[in-house]
Formats: sequence, C-alpha cells, structure tokens
Amino acid sequence: MWLYNFGLSLYAFAIALVSPWHRKAKRWRDGRKHLLQRMAEAIDPSEPIVWVHVASLGEFEQGRPIIEKIRLEHPRYKILLTFFSPSGYEIRKDYPGADYIFYLPIDTPRNARRFLDIVRPEIAIFVKYEFWINLLTGLRRRGIRTYIVSAIFRRNSVFFRQWGGLWRQALETFDTLFVQNEESRILLGKLGFDNVVVAGDTRFDRVAQIAANAKRIELVERFRGGERLFVAGSTWGPDEELLIELMNANPGIKFVVAPHEMDESRIARLIGETRGGAVRYTRCTDSTVLDDKQLLILDTVGILASVYGYATWAYIGGGFGVGIHNTLEAATFGLPVAFGPNYAKFKEARDLVTLGAARSVNSYEELRTWFIPLRDNPEFLLKTSRAAKDYTTRHQGATGIVVRTIFGSAE
Repeated sequence: MWLYNFGLSLYAFAIALVSPWHRKAKRWRDGRKHLLQRMAEAIDPSEPIVWVHVASLGEFEQGRPIIEKIRLEHPRYKILLTFFSPSGYEIRKDYPGADYIFYLPIDTPRNARRFLDIVRPEIAIFVKYEFWINLLTGLRRRGIRTYIVSAIFRRNSVFFRQWGGLWRQALETFDTLFVQNEESRILLGKLGFDNVVVAGDTRFDRVAQIAANAKRIELVERFRGGERLFVAGSTWGPDEELLIELMNANPGIKFVVAPHEMDESRIARLIGETRGGAVRYTRCTDSTVLDDKQLLILDTVGILASVYGYATWAYIGGGFGVGIHNTLEAATFGLPVAFGPNYAKFKEARDLVTLGAARSVNSYEELRTWFIPLRDNPEFLLKTSRAAKDYTTRHQGATGIVVRTIFGSAE
C-alpha cells in the first residue's frame, strides 16, 4: 500500500513540475486547488447522493445513459459526477444531467476520508475502470453500495498477476461487477467472484440515443450537397496521411475530417495538400461558398456524432497510436468503418471486423482496397451497412440491466 501512495505522490509532483509548460497538466492541477473545500460548500450531505466516477470523456459517454436513467426513474437522488482527466471535465463541466460536477481528488488516504465525509454517497458507481485503492477501501469500510459498470478484464491485467493482491482486494469493494463479456466473467470467477453480471456495454445505449436525437447541421448539409460523404473522426497525423491520398484519388467524394486535437500545423497540412479545396467549419458563414470544396475540417467539438448521420462511410482515428477511438458512433448509423491496426483491445472493433462491417488498414493501399468496393458496389455497401447497424442494435440494453439491478436492491 505504501508503494501505491508513494507512486501517487510522485505522480502529483510530476504534474506540478510540468504544469507551467503543459496546458493539460495545468488544468489537472488548477482544477484540484481547494477542491474539497469547494465540494463541502456546494454539496448538501442531507440529500441522498449517487456518486458516478469516470476517467475522461469516453467513460462519461458510457456513464451518461445510466446517469440519465437514474435521473428519470429515481429523481430523489442527487447525482455527483467526478472526472479524473481535464479532457473530460473541461468539456462536460456544465453537463445538466448531474447536480454536482468536480474533479476527483488525488487518492491519498486523507483525501479519501475527507471526500467520503463530505459526499456521504448512498451509492457509488465507477465506469469501466479507475480502481482508486484508498477510495475503494473507504467505501468498503463504510458499507457504501459500490458498483463498476461496462468493465472489461483481460488475462494480462494486473488483477491476475502474482503480485496483484492489492488490486484483487480492491475488487472486493464492489457489490456487483457489471462486465461487457463472458470472458471477463470467467476470469473473475477464477478469482472467486460470483457477483458478476454480463450486462454488456452501455455505450451501445448511448450511441442509440445519439442517433435518435442527431442534430440537423445546416452547414454540413450545404457542404455535402448532392454528393456522397466520407467522415473521418478523431484523426491523428498518420491517419491524415492516408486520408489525404484517399481524398486526392476521389475528387467526386466529399470528406469531413475531425482531428482529435486542433493542431494548427496539421490543419494547415490538410488544407494545403487537399487538391479539391478545403475549408474550416469555424471559419464558415452563411455566405461561404462550399460547392467547390472537397474537404470540411471539423475544428470544433460536440457535433461529430451527428455529422456521422450525413455520411456513407467512416474512418476512425487513433489506430496508428495507442488505440482507436469510438467506432460505435459511426456504426450505429450503419456506416462501414475503417481504422488503423491498433484495435485489438476494443471488443466492438474486433466484432465489427469479424462481421465484415469494419476493416483494419495498415497502409493507403489497404484503405483504398477497402473503400473502392464500397464506393462502386451498392449491394455490397448495403450489406456492410446492415451488418454495422444490426450489430449496434443487437447489443443495446446494458443500461436497463445495470439500473434495475442497482436500484432493485437499493430501494
């Protein structure tokens, strides 16, 4: 335990050290200044509280259907939402579905005690991962009902290592572990856990909500006109290298590219190397002529999921780095999906590849080989689109299982 606490101290020290020069580190540190005091001033401890913790934006999207279902079906509870990462907190700090939104305090023993003294949650819900040992120990000692949802466990994770005893002990905190797949249930069963429910992934419910409530985006409609549209979401530099080639080889197709980070040099490269002309979303007005532009650069946040609704094909970025981003937002609209080679950790991506609804590519030639049949063969496009849509529809329902289980035993 001392090693865990020492490691956290080193982590916090490193954040403080780089924060003057690193914007994300500065936000991480500044967001935690006087945090517990601000919590104590804002939170009414006499109200019943459900605490939902997420790491960042992706986990928030998994937790969001649960939050909104609790709000609808169990309105007596106030909801506290905490984030670990600035990239989630800064974008969703004004989310109206929660009563209180804060960063998570650094998980020291003292902070964990003070946090739980202030919040006094009746129920704690962790989304996917985030196993904070001191907080989980405090929850267990106080007998607070605690759950993890949309979790996924792999054979090589820390819980199944010889030296992972502290982490296995942390799992004992959870009244129920809601996991995404049967493999996770079997692995946990080998550790002696029988309080495991294979509920699936709540992201399927979230993307279904997004598709049902997709926004009309007039500028994207004008840009697309009567042409077919290819949307590339959350792209990085290596993804964009392939996409530039694909755009220049397909002048009759319109493209939307949404970079994962709004790096000006990368945006300038996209504009400069796209032969068919490019325009930035944030620089467009009602009078901007879009007919002669092939590429629309989505240099804004919050609308990508709706933009997929205008597309015929999609590409998801990140696969040439640590891993791909959200494929389900595109697949729920029935879009064939391509992405880079690093996708093995993402069950939904593996499933889509197996079904023929997605393809992993290592080069432009492989991207081109995937795209041309989908571009030129309407029957093949329809078959692939149906496979993507049917997959996302078939896996909905995790949110209902989670909320019924938690509140069936809590009330």
